[in-house]
Amino acid sequence: MSLLEETIGANFARAVGQHADQEALVEAAGDGRADAARRWTYAELAHDVDAAARGLLAAGVAKGDRVGIWSPNCAEWTVIQYATAAIGAILVNVNPAYRAHELQFVVRQNGMRMLVVAPSDRTSDYVAMARAAVDECPALRELVFLPAPHAPGEAVFEPGVPASDGETTWEALVARAGEVPASAVAERAATLSADDPINIQYTSGTTGFPKGATLTHRNILNNGFAIGELLGYTPEDRVVIPVPFYHCFGMVIGNLAAYSHGCATILPGRGFRPDAALRAVQDFGGTSLYGVPTMFIAELALPDFGSYRLGTLRTGVMAGSTCPVEVMERVISDMHMEGVAICYGMTETSPVSTMTRAGDSLAQRTGTVGRTMPNLQSKVVDPATGETVERGVIGELCTRGYAVMAGYWDQPDKTAEAIDADGWMHTGDLARMDDDGYVMIEGRIKDMVIRGGENVYPREIEEFLYRHPAIQDVQVIGVPDPAYGEELMACIILRPGAQPLTAEDIAEYCRGELAHYKVPRYVDIRESFPMTVSGKVRKVQMREEAVARLGLGAS
Repeated sequence: MSLLEETIGANFARAVGQHADQEALVEAAGDGRADAARRWTYAELAHDVDAAARGLLAAGVAKGDRVGIWSPNCAEWTVIQYATAAIGAILVNVNPAYRAHELQFVVRQNGMRMLVVAPSDRTSDYVAMARAAVDECPALRELVFLPAPHAPGEAVFEPGVPASDGETTWEALVARAGEVPASAVAERAATLSADDPINIQYTSGTTGFPKGATLTHRNILNNGFAIGELLGYTPEDRVVIPVPFYHCFGMVIGNLAAYSHGCATILPGRGFRPDAALRAVQDFGGTSLYGVPTMFIAELALPDFGSYRLGTLRTGVMAGSTCPVEVMERVISDMHMEGVAICYGMTETSPVSTMTRAGDSLAQRTGTVGRTMPNLQSKVVDPATGETVERGVIGELCTRGYAVMAGYWDQPDKTAEAIDADGWMHTGDLARMDDDGYVMIEGRIKDMVIRGGENVYPREIEEFLYRHPAIQDVQVIGVPDPAYGEELMACIILRPGAQPLTAEDIAEYCRGELAHYKVPRYVDIRESFPMTVSGKVRKVQMREEAVARLGLGAS
Protein backbone atom coordinates (compact mmCIF):
# COMPACT_ATOMS: atom_id res chain seq x y z
CA MET A 1 0.00 0.00 0.00
CA SER A 2 1.61 3.25 -1.13
CA LEU A 3 1.49 6.38 1.00
CA LEU A 4 -0.60 9.32 -0.22
CA GLU A 5 1.69 12.29 -0.71
CA GLU A 6 -1.05 14.93 -0.86
CA THR A 7 -3.06 17.22 1.36
CA ILE A 8 -6.46 16.43 2.80
CA GLY A 9 -7.96 19.10 0.55
CA ALA A 10 -6.52 17.55 -2.60
CA ASN A 11 -7.72 14.10 -1.58
CA PHE A 12 -11.23 15.39 -0.89
CA ALA A 13 -11.34 17.25 -4.20
CA ARG A 14 -10.56 14.03 -6.05
CA ALA A 15 -13.33 12.20 -4.16
CA VAL A 16 -15.78 14.97 -5.06
CA GLY A 17 -14.80 14.72 -8.72
CA GLN A 18 -15.42 10.98 -8.72
CA HIS A 19 -18.58 10.85 -6.60
CA ALA A 20 -20.22 14.27 -6.99
CA ASP A 21 -23.82 13.04 -7.03
CA GLN A 22 -23.40 10.34 -4.43
CA GLU A 23 -24.56 10.89 -0.84
CA ALA A 24 -21.69 11.98 1.40
CA LEU A 25 -23.17 13.03 4.75
CA VAL A 26 -26.36 12.32 6.66
CA GLU A 27 -27.14 14.00 9.98
CA ALA A 28 -30.00 12.21 11.70
CA ALA A 29 -32.63 14.45 13.25
CA GLY A 30 -32.59 14.74 17.02
CA ASP A 31 -36.15 13.47 17.22
CA GLY A 32 -35.27 10.31 15.33
CA ARG A 33 -37.38 10.98 12.22
CA ALA A 34 -35.58 9.76 9.13
CA ASP A 35 -37.52 12.12 6.88
CA ALA A 36 -36.20 15.10 8.88
CA ALA A 37 -32.51 14.24 8.44
CA ARG A 38 -30.11 16.65 6.76
CA ARG A 39 -28.35 15.19 3.72
CA TRP A 40 -25.48 16.24 1.46
CA THR A 41 -24.13 14.78 -1.74
CA TYR A 42 -20.38 15.05 -2.31
CA ALA A 43 -20.97 18.08 -4.54
CA GLU A 44 -23.17 19.74 -1.92
CA LEU A 45 -20.69 19.03 0.86
CA ALA A 46 -17.87 20.42 -1.27
CA HIS A 47 -19.92 23.58 -1.86
CA ASP A 48 -20.39 24.08 1.90
CA VAL A 49 -16.74 23.32 2.64
CA ASP A 50 -15.64 25.87 0.02
CA ALA A 51 -18.01 28.51 1.41
CA ALA A 52 -16.71 27.98 4.95
CA ALA A 53 -13.09 28.03 3.74
CA ARG A 54 -13.65 31.31 1.88
CA GLY A 55 -15.42 32.71 4.93
CA LEU A 56 -12.36 31.88 7.03
CA LEU A 57 -10.13 33.58 4.45
CA ALA A 58 -12.37 36.65 4.52
CA ALA A 59 -11.99 36.69 8.31
CA GLY A 60 -8.22 36.83 7.86
CA VAL A 61 -7.34 33.27 8.88
CA ALA A 62 -3.79 32.58 7.69
CA LYS A 63 -1.94 29.35 7.04
CA GLY A 64 -0.94 27.88 10.40
CA ASP A 65 -3.47 29.90 12.43
CA ARG A 66 -5.18 27.81 15.10
CA VAL A 67 -8.95 27.53 14.73
CA GLY A 68 -10.74 25.66 17.50
CA ILE A 69 -13.95 23.64 17.32
CA TRP A 70 -15.76 23.14 20.64
CA SER A 71 -18.84 21.13 19.91
CA PRO A 72 -20.41 17.69 20.05
CA ASN A 73 -20.86 15.91 16.71
CA CYS A 74 -22.76 17.82 14.04
CA ALA A 75 -22.58 18.32 10.29
CA GLU A 76 -20.80 21.66 10.72
CA TRP A 77 -17.99 19.81 12.51
CA THR A 78 -17.27 17.90 9.32
CA VAL A 79 -17.48 21.09 7.25
CA ILE A 80 -15.01 22.98 9.45
CA GLN A 81 -12.63 19.98 9.48
CA TYR A 82 -12.35 20.05 5.70
CA ALA A 83 -12.53 23.85 5.40
CA THR A 84 -9.56 24.42 7.71
CA ALA A 85 -7.60 21.68 5.92
CA ALA A 86 -8.32 23.37 2.58
CA ILE A 87 -6.68 26.64 3.65
CA GLY A 88 -3.93 25.28 5.89
CA ALA A 89 -5.38 26.46 9.21
CA ILE A 90 -4.68 24.14 12.13
CA LEU A 91 -7.90 22.73 13.55
CA VAL A 92 -7.81 22.40 17.34
CA ASN A 93 -10.22 19.80 18.70
CA VAL A 94 -11.65 20.88 22.06
CA ASN A 95 -13.38 18.29 24.20
CA PRO A 96 -17.03 19.35 24.72
CA ALA A 97 -16.78 18.11 28.31
CA TYR A 98 -14.19 20.79 29.14
CA ARG A 99 -15.13 23.47 31.63
CA ALA A 100 -13.91 27.07 31.70
CA HIS A 101 -10.48 26.42 33.23
CA GLU A 102 -9.69 23.57 30.82
CA LEU A 103 -10.88 25.57 27.82
CA GLN A 104 -8.73 28.53 28.77
CA PHE A 105 -5.67 26.31 29.18
CA VAL A 106 -6.09 24.84 25.68
CA VAL A 107 -6.82 28.22 24.04
CA ARG A 108 -3.79 29.81 25.69
CA GLN A 109 -1.43 26.88 25.15
CA ASN A 110 -1.71 26.91 21.33
CA GLY A 111 -2.43 30.61 20.78
CA MET A 112 -5.86 29.94 19.26
CA ARG A 113 -7.23 32.93 17.31
CA MET A 114 -10.76 31.69 16.48
CA LEU A 115 -13.13 29.33 18.28
CA VAL A 116 -16.25 27.76 16.75
CA VAL A 117 -18.70 27.31 19.63
CA ALA A 118 -21.64 24.93 20.13
CA PRO A 119 -24.97 26.29 21.38
CA SER A 120 -25.38 26.12 25.13
CA ASP A 121 -27.55 23.36 26.53
CA ARG A 122 -28.74 22.17 29.94
CA THR A 123 -25.34 20.76 30.89
CA SER A 124 -22.86 23.18 29.30
CA ASP A 125 -23.01 26.95 28.91
CA TYR A 126 -20.59 26.93 26.00
CA VAL A 127 -21.29 30.52 25.04
CA ALA A 128 -20.54 31.99 28.47
CA MET A 129 -17.39 29.89 28.91
CA ALA A 130 -16.14 30.88 25.44
CA ARG A 131 -16.65 34.56 26.24
CA ALA A 132 -14.72 34.12 29.47
CA ALA A 133 -11.87 32.58 27.46
CA VAL A 134 -11.76 35.67 25.23
CA ASP A 135 -11.37 37.83 28.33
CA GLU A 136 -8.52 35.67 29.65
CA CYS A 137 -6.70 34.78 26.41
CA PRO A 138 -5.61 37.80 24.32
CA ALA A 139 -4.82 35.75 21.19
CA LEU A 140 -8.44 34.57 20.93
CA ARG A 141 -10.08 37.29 18.85
CA GLU A 142 -13.13 35.67 17.25
CA LEU A 143 -16.00 33.47 18.37
CA VAL A 144 -18.24 31.78 15.79
CA PHE A 145 -21.55 30.52 17.18
CA LEU A 146 -23.01 27.33 15.69
CA PRO A 147 -26.77 27.10 15.14
CA ALA A 148 -29.09 24.99 17.27
CA PRO A 149 -29.17 21.31 16.27
CA HIS A 150 -31.64 20.26 13.63
CA ALA A 151 -34.94 18.98 15.09
CA PRO A 152 -33.56 18.78 18.65
CA GLY A 153 -36.59 17.04 20.09
CA GLU A 154 -37.03 17.78 23.80
CA ALA A 155 -33.59 19.30 24.37
CA VAL A 156 -33.22 23.05 24.83
CA PHE A 157 -30.36 24.79 23.03
CA GLU A 158 -29.36 28.45 23.12
CA PRO A 159 -27.02 29.48 20.29
CA GLY A 160 -24.82 32.45 20.94
CA VAL A 161 -26.09 35.83 19.78
CA PRO A 162 -23.25 38.12 18.68
CA ALA A 163 -22.76 40.93 21.17
CA SER A 164 -19.42 42.41 20.05
CA ASP A 165 -17.26 42.89 16.98
CA GLY A 166 -15.37 39.70 17.78
CA GLU A 167 -18.47 37.51 17.65
CA THR A 168 -20.37 36.17 14.67
CA THR A 169 -22.66 33.34 13.71
CA TRP A 170 -21.83 30.34 11.56
CA GLU A 171 -24.27 31.59 8.94
CA ALA A 172 -22.61 35.02 8.86
CA LEU A 173 -19.13 33.50 8.58
CA VAL A 174 -20.18 31.37 5.61
CA ALA A 175 -21.90 34.39 4.02
CA ARG A 176 -18.53 36.15 3.95
CA ALA A 177 -17.41 33.76 1.21
CA GLY A 178 -18.50 36.37 -1.32
CA GLU A 179 -15.84 38.77 -0.02
CA VAL A 180 -13.00 36.76 -1.56
CA PRO A 181 -12.54 35.50 -5.13
CA ALA A 182 -13.73 32.02 -6.04
CA SER A 183 -10.09 31.15 -6.74
CA ALA A 184 -8.88 32.10 -3.26
CA VAL A 185 -9.04 28.61 -1.75
CA ALA A 186 -7.15 27.05 -4.66
CA GLU A 187 -4.51 29.77 -4.40
CA ARG A 188 -4.01 29.03 -0.69
CA ALA A 189 -4.02 25.28 -1.35
CA ALA A 190 -1.11 25.70 -3.78
CA THR A 191 1.05 26.89 -0.85
CA LEU A 192 0.34 23.84 1.33
CA SER A 193 2.41 20.69 1.88
CA ALA A 194 1.39 17.25 3.08
CA ASP A 195 3.88 17.68 5.92
CA ASP A 196 2.20 20.84 7.25
CA PRO A 197 0.59 20.54 10.69
CA ILE A 198 -3.19 20.54 10.27
CA ASN A 199 -4.65 19.32 13.56
CA ILE A 200 -3.99 19.57 17.30
CA GLN A 201 -5.63 17.07 19.63
CA TYR A 202 -5.17 17.25 23.37
CA THR A 203 -4.35 14.05 25.19
CA SER A 204 -6.49 12.96 28.08
CA GLY A 205 -3.99 14.14 30.67
CA THR A 206 -4.45 11.53 33.41
CA THR A 207 -1.79 13.43 35.32
CA GLY A 208 -0.99 17.11 34.91
CA PHE A 209 -2.24 19.24 32.03
CA PRO A 210 -3.06 17.69 28.65
CA LYS A 211 -0.54 17.92 25.82
CA GLY A 212 -1.39 18.99 22.28
CA ALA A 213 -0.48 16.22 19.84
CA THR A 214 0.25 17.97 16.55
CA LEU A 215 -0.71 16.01 13.44
CA THR A 216 0.00 16.67 9.76
CA HIS A 217 -2.00 16.05 6.58
CA ARG A 218 0.35 13.13 5.91
CA ASN A 219 -0.20 11.67 9.39
CA ILE A 220 -3.97 11.52 9.50
CA LEU A 221 -4.90 11.26 5.82
CA ASN A 222 -2.73 8.20 5.34
CA ASN A 223 -3.91 6.62 8.55
CA GLY A 224 -7.56 7.11 7.63
CA PHE A 225 -6.95 5.82 4.10
CA ALA A 226 -5.13 2.70 5.35
CA ILE A 227 -7.96 1.89 7.77
CA GLY A 228 -10.50 2.20 4.97
CA GLU A 229 -8.41 -0.06 2.76
CA LEU A 230 -8.19 -2.77 5.41
CA LEU A 231 -11.95 -2.53 6.03
CA GLY A 232 -12.53 -2.96 2.31
CA TYR A 233 -14.42 0.32 1.97
CA THR A 234 -16.01 1.16 -1.39
CA PRO A 235 -18.39 3.95 -2.46
CA GLU A 236 -21.22 1.59 -1.52
CA ASP A 237 -20.37 1.80 2.19
CA ARG A 238 -22.29 3.93 4.68
CA VAL A 239 -20.37 4.51 7.90
CA VAL A 240 -22.32 5.17 11.11
CA ILE A 241 -20.25 7.35 13.47
CA PRO A 242 -21.55 7.60 17.05
CA VAL A 243 -18.01 8.19 18.36
CA PRO A 244 -16.80 11.77 18.94
CA PHE A 245 -15.28 13.90 16.19
CA TYR A 246 -13.12 15.70 18.74
CA HIS A 247 -11.01 12.55 18.95
CA CYS A 248 -9.21 10.69 16.16
CA PHE A 249 -11.81 7.92 16.27
CA GLY A 250 -14.43 10.22 14.76
CA MET A 251 -12.46 12.52 12.49
CA VAL A 252 -9.78 10.09 11.23
CA ILE A 253 -11.11 6.53 11.52
CA GLY A 254 -14.49 8.04 10.70
CA ASN A 255 -14.40 10.95 8.27
CA LEU A 256 -11.00 10.51 6.64
CA ALA A 257 -11.34 6.74 6.17
CA ALA A 258 -14.79 7.22 4.66
CA TYR A 259 -14.26 10.21 2.38
CA SER A 260 -10.95 8.93 1.02
CA HIS A 261 -12.99 5.97 -0.30
CA GLY A 262 -16.11 7.75 -1.52
CA CYS A 263 -18.28 6.44 1.34
CA ALA A 264 -21.15 8.20 3.08
CA THR A 265 -20.99 9.09 6.78
CA ILE A 266 -24.04 8.96 9.04
CA LEU A 267 -24.22 10.91 12.30
CA PRO A 268 -26.73 9.43 14.77
CA GLY A 269 -26.64 12.45 17.10
CA ARG A 270 -24.59 14.90 19.12
CA GLY A 271 -23.45 12.22 21.56
CA PHE A 272 -23.72 8.48 21.96
CA ARG A 273 -27.08 6.87 22.60
CA PRO A 274 -27.30 3.14 21.90
CA ASP A 275 -30.82 3.35 20.50
CA ALA A 276 -29.93 6.26 18.21
CA ALA A 277 -26.89 4.40 16.86
CA LEU A 278 -28.91 1.32 15.96
CA ARG A 279 -31.74 3.41 14.54
CA ALA A 280 -29.22 5.19 12.28
CA VAL A 281 -28.02 1.83 10.98
CA GLN A 282 -31.60 0.73 10.38
CA ASP A 283 -32.97 3.93 8.84
CA PHE A 284 -30.02 4.88 6.66
CA GLY A 285 -28.65 1.49 5.60
CA GLY A 286 -25.43 1.57 7.61
CA THR A 287 -22.84 -0.96 6.46
CA SER A 288 -20.19 -0.09 9.06
CA LEU A 289 -20.62 0.84 12.74
CA TYR A 290 -18.05 2.27 15.11
CA GLY A 291 -17.70 2.21 18.87
CA VAL A 292 -15.65 1.33 21.91
CA PRO A 293 -16.57 -2.04 23.44
CA THR A 294 -18.74 -0.41 26.12
CA MET A 295 -20.85 1.15 23.34
CA PHE A 296 -21.46 -2.23 21.72
CA ILE A 297 -22.24 -3.70 25.14
CA ALA A 298 -24.86 -0.97 25.67
CA GLU A 299 -26.38 -1.56 22.22
CA LEU A 300 -26.62 -5.31 22.74
CA ALA A 301 -28.19 -4.75 26.18
CA LEU A 302 -31.12 -2.69 24.83
CA PRO A 303 -34.40 -4.39 25.82
CA ASP A 304 -35.69 -4.00 22.26
CA PHE A 305 -32.38 -4.86 20.55
CA GLY A 306 -34.04 -7.60 18.51
CA SER A 307 -36.46 -5.13 16.91
CA TYR A 308 -33.75 -3.23 15.02
CA ARG A 309 -33.09 -4.21 11.41
CA LEU A 310 -29.32 -4.43 11.18
CA GLY A 311 -28.92 -6.69 8.16
CA THR A 312 -27.12 -4.04 6.11
CA LEU A 313 -24.11 -4.10 8.46
CA ARG A 314 -21.02 -5.95 7.31
CA THR A 315 -18.10 -4.38 9.17
CA GLY A 316 -17.06 -1.74 11.67
CA VAL A 317 -14.38 -0.75 14.13
CA MET A 318 -13.92 -1.37 17.82
CA ALA A 319 -11.19 0.62 19.50
CA GLY A 320 -10.28 2.11 22.86
CA SER A 321 -9.88 -1.24 24.63
CA THR A 322 -9.93 -4.94 23.81
CA CYS A 323 -13.26 -6.63 23.27
CA PRO A 324 -14.44 -9.51 25.47
CA VAL A 325 -15.04 -12.73 23.53
CA GLU A 326 -18.75 -12.88 24.36
CA VAL A 327 -19.33 -9.36 23.07
CA MET A 328 -17.42 -9.99 19.84
CA GLU A 329 -19.40 -13.18 19.23
CA ARG A 330 -22.69 -11.29 19.51
CA VAL A 331 -21.48 -8.39 17.39
CA ILE A 332 -20.59 -10.82 14.62
CA SER A 333 -23.69 -13.00 14.90
CA ASP A 334 -26.46 -10.66 16.11
CA MET A 335 -25.27 -7.44 14.45
CA HIS A 336 -24.05 -9.11 11.21
CA MET A 337 -20.62 -7.43 11.50
CA GLU A 338 -18.55 -10.34 10.20
CA GLY A 339 -15.80 -7.98 9.09
CA VAL A 340 -15.52 -5.97 12.32
CA ALA A 341 -11.95 -4.93 13.10
CA ILE A 342 -10.07 -4.11 16.27
CA CYS A 343 -7.96 -0.97 15.99
CA TYR A 344 -5.28 0.00 18.47
CA GLY A 345 -3.21 3.14 18.81
CA MET A 346 -3.07 6.56 20.40
CA THR A 347 -3.65 10.16 19.42
CA GLU A 348 0.09 10.56 18.96
CA THR A 349 0.08 7.88 16.23
CA SER A 350 -2.77 9.39 14.20
CA PRO A 351 -4.23 7.11 15.82
CA VAL A 352 -4.06 3.49 14.55
CA SER A 353 -0.79 1.56 14.65
CA THR A 354 -2.10 -2.02 14.73
CA MET A 355 -5.32 -3.51 13.38
CA THR A 356 -6.94 -6.87 12.79
CA ARG A 357 -7.59 -7.93 9.21
CA ALA A 358 -10.49 -9.47 7.36
CA GLY A 359 -10.32 -13.21 7.89
CA ASP A 360 -8.67 -13.01 11.30
CA SER A 361 -10.04 -15.54 13.76
CA LEU A 362 -12.30 -14.75 16.71
CA ALA A 363 -9.36 -15.39 19.01
CA GLN A 364 -7.21 -12.92 17.10
CA ARG A 365 -9.96 -10.28 17.20
CA THR A 366 -10.50 -10.66 20.94
CA GLY A 367 -7.12 -11.69 22.29
CA THR A 368 -4.99 -9.33 20.18
CA VAL A 369 -5.09 -5.88 18.63
CA GLY A 370 -4.00 -7.21 15.27
CA ARG A 371 -0.82 -6.68 13.33
CA THR A 372 1.19 -3.59 12.50
CA MET A 373 -0.43 -1.28 9.95
CA PRO A 374 1.06 -0.97 6.45
CA ASN A 375 4.02 1.44 6.24
CA LEU A 376 4.55 1.37 10.03
CA GLN A 377 6.91 -0.52 12.33
CA SER A 378 6.35 -1.95 15.80
CA LYS A 379 8.68 -3.35 18.44
CA VAL A 380 8.44 -4.39 22.08
CA VAL A 381 11.21 -3.24 24.40
CA ASP A 382 12.30 -3.76 27.98
CA PRO A 383 11.02 -0.60 29.75
CA ALA A 384 14.13 -0.48 31.93
CA THR A 385 16.84 -0.96 29.28
CA GLY A 386 15.14 -0.08 25.99
CA GLU A 387 16.40 -3.30 24.42
CA THR A 388 14.07 -5.20 22.10
CA VAL A 389 12.69 -8.31 23.79
CA GLU A 390 12.03 -11.76 22.31
CA ARG A 391 8.65 -12.64 20.78
CA GLY A 392 6.17 -13.54 23.51
CA VAL A 393 7.92 -11.48 26.19
CA ILE A 394 6.04 -8.58 27.76
CA GLY A 395 7.54 -5.11 27.37
CA GLU A 396 6.67 -1.61 26.18
CA LEU A 397 5.18 -1.29 22.70
CA CYS A 398 6.83 1.27 20.41
CA THR A 399 5.72 2.53 16.97
CA ARG A 400 7.65 4.21 14.16
CA GLY A 401 6.69 5.58 10.74
CA TYR A 402 4.52 8.13 8.95
CA ALA A 403 1.78 8.09 11.63
CA VAL A 404 3.97 9.37 14.49
CA MET A 405 2.95 12.93 15.36
CA ALA A 406 5.04 15.97 14.54
CA GLY A 407 5.31 16.56 18.31
CA TYR A 408 3.49 18.11 21.23
CA TRP A 409 2.62 21.71 20.42
CA ASP A 410 5.25 24.07 21.87
CA GLN A 411 6.55 21.35 24.23
CA PRO A 412 9.82 20.02 22.79
CA ASP A 413 10.81 18.54 26.16
CA LYS A 414 7.64 16.45 26.35
CA THR A 415 8.07 15.45 22.71
CA ALA A 416 11.59 14.19 23.41
CA GLU A 417 10.29 12.12 26.33
CA ALA A 418 7.77 10.37 24.05
CA ILE A 419 9.70 10.02 20.77
CA ASP A 420 13.27 8.79 21.00
CA ALA A 421 16.20 9.81 18.83
CA ASP A 422 15.47 7.00 16.36
CA GLY A 423 11.88 8.14 15.82
CA TRP A 424 10.18 5.48 17.95
CA MET A 425 7.01 6.59 19.75
CA HIS A 426 6.95 5.02 23.22
CA THR A 427 3.31 4.17 23.91
CA GLY A 428 3.48 3.44 27.65
CA ASP A 429 1.52 0.24 26.96
CA LEU A 430 2.66 -3.20 28.06
CA ALA A 431 2.43 -5.64 25.18
CA ARG A 432 3.79 -8.83 23.72
CA MET A 433 4.03 -9.92 20.10
CA ASP A 434 3.58 -13.49 18.87
CA ASP A 435 5.50 -15.23 16.11
CA ASP A 436 2.90 -14.16 13.53
CA GLY A 437 3.19 -10.49 14.45
CA TYR A 438 -0.07 -10.21 16.38
CA VAL A 439 0.15 -7.83 19.33
CA MET A 440 -1.46 -8.44 22.71
CA ILE A 441 -1.90 -5.44 25.01
CA GLU A 442 -1.40 -6.36 28.65
CA GLY A 443 -2.24 -2.94 30.07
CA ARG A 444 -0.54 0.33 30.80
CA ILE A 445 2.88 0.23 32.42
CA LYS A 446 1.44 2.30 35.24
CA ASP A 447 -1.57 -0.06 35.56
CA MET A 448 0.50 -3.19 36.17
CA VAL A 449 -0.04 -4.37 39.75
CA ILE A 450 2.90 -5.67 41.80
CA ARG A 451 1.51 -7.81 44.61
CA GLY A 452 4.02 -9.36 46.97
CA GLY A 453 6.68 -9.23 44.28
CA GLU A 454 4.46 -10.82 41.63
CA ASN A 455 3.69 -8.85 38.45
CA VAL A 456 -0.06 -9.04 37.85
CA TYR A 457 -1.59 -7.98 34.53
CA PRO A 458 -5.20 -6.85 35.14
CA ARG A 459 -6.43 -7.78 31.67
CA GLU A 460 -5.95 -11.52 32.31
CA ILE A 461 -8.20 -11.32 35.37
CA GLU A 462 -10.73 -9.11 33.59
CA GLU A 463 -11.08 -11.62 30.76
CA PHE A 464 -11.68 -14.43 33.25
CA LEU A 465 -14.21 -12.51 35.36
CA TYR A 466 -16.11 -11.40 32.28
CA ARG A 467 -17.28 -15.00 31.91
CA HIS A 468 -19.25 -14.72 35.17
CA PRO A 469 -22.97 -14.76 34.30
CA ALA A 470 -23.74 -11.75 36.55
CA ILE A 471 -20.99 -9.51 35.18
CA GLN A 472 -21.65 -7.13 32.27
CA ASP A 473 -18.30 -5.35 32.43
CA VAL A 474 -15.29 -5.42 34.74
CA GLN A 475 -12.06 -3.53 35.34
CA VAL A 476 -9.32 -4.66 37.73
CA ILE A 477 -7.13 -2.13 39.51
CA GLY A 478 -4.44 -2.17 42.18
CA VAL A 479 -4.91 -0.46 45.53
CA PRO A 480 -2.32 0.07 48.31
CA ASP A 481 -1.75 -2.68 50.85
CA PRO A 482 0.69 -2.55 53.80
CA ALA A 483 1.58 -6.25 53.62
CA TYR A 484 1.80 -6.91 49.88
CA GLY A 485 2.41 -3.43 48.49
CA GLU A 486 -0.71 -3.67 46.35
CA GLU A 487 -3.92 -5.68 46.38
CA LEU A 488 -6.46 -6.23 43.62
CA MET A 489 -9.91 -4.70 43.33
CA ALA A 490 -12.50 -5.84 40.81
CA CYS A 491 -14.74 -2.96 39.72
CA ILE A 492 -17.89 -4.53 38.31
CA ILE A 493 -20.94 -3.44 36.34
CA LEU A 494 -23.66 -6.05 36.83
CA ARG A 495 -25.98 -7.36 34.16
CA PRO A 496 -29.55 -6.06 34.49
CA GLY A 497 -31.39 -7.92 37.24
CA ALA A 498 -28.27 -9.63 38.61
CA GLN A 499 -27.77 -9.91 42.36
CA PRO A 500 -24.84 -7.95 43.87
CA LEU A 501 -21.57 -9.85 44.13
CA THR A 502 -19.30 -9.85 47.17
CA ALA A 503 -15.57 -10.40 47.45
CA GLU A 504 -16.36 -13.88 48.77
CA ASP A 505 -18.47 -14.60 45.68
CA ILE A 506 -15.62 -13.58 43.40
CA ALA A 507 -13.07 -15.59 45.40
CA GLU A 508 -15.25 -18.67 45.11
CA TYR A 509 -15.62 -18.16 41.36
CA CYS A 510 -11.83 -17.85 40.97
CA ARG A 511 -10.98 -20.83 43.18
CA GLY A 512 -9.07 -23.43 41.23
CA GLU A 513 -8.99 -21.20 38.14
CA LEU A 514 -6.60 -18.38 39.04
CA ALA A 515 -3.46 -18.30 41.16
CA HIS A 516 -4.18 -17.05 44.65
CA TYR A 517 -2.33 -13.77 44.11
CA LYS A 518 -4.58 -12.96 41.14
CA VAL A 519 -7.82 -13.23 43.12
CA PRO A 520 -9.25 -9.74 43.86
CA ARG A 521 -9.46 -8.92 47.56
CA TYR A 522 -11.97 -6.11 47.04
CA VAL A 523 -15.10 -5.79 44.91
CA ASP A 524 -16.67 -2.48 43.88
CA ILE A 525 -20.12 -2.63 42.24
CA ARG A 526 -20.52 0.38 39.94
CA GLU A 527 -23.05 1.83 37.51
CA SER A 528 -20.36 2.98 35.07
CA PHE A 529 -16.63 3.53 34.61
CA PRO A 530 -14.97 6.94 34.17
CA MET A 531 -13.73 7.19 30.59
CA THR A 532 -11.25 9.24 28.58
CA VAL A 533 -12.34 10.89 25.34
CA SER A 534 -10.89 7.95 23.41
CA GLY A 535 -12.99 5.39 25.24
CA LYS A 536 -10.29 4.14 27.60
CA VAL A 537 -11.26 3.50 31.22
CA ARG A 538 -9.58 5.95 33.59
CA LYS A 539 -8.07 3.47 36.02
CA VAL A 540 -6.05 6.18 37.71
CA GLN A 541 -9.27 7.92 38.73
CA MET A 542 -10.84 4.64 39.86
CA ARG A 543 -7.81 3.91 42.01
CA GLU A 544 -7.96 7.35 43.61
CA GLU A 545 -11.66 6.88 44.36
CA ALA A 546 -11.03 3.43 45.86
CA VAL A 547 -8.18 4.68 48.05
CA ALA A 548 -10.37 7.48 49.40
CA ARG A 549 -13.41 5.26 49.97
CA LEU A 550 -11.48 2.46 51.70
CA GLY A 551 -9.22 4.80 53.65
CA LEU A 552 -6.14 2.98 52.40
CA GLY A 553 -3.84 5.99 52.13
CA ALA A 554 -1.27 6.56 49.42
CA SER A 555 1.09 3.85 48.30
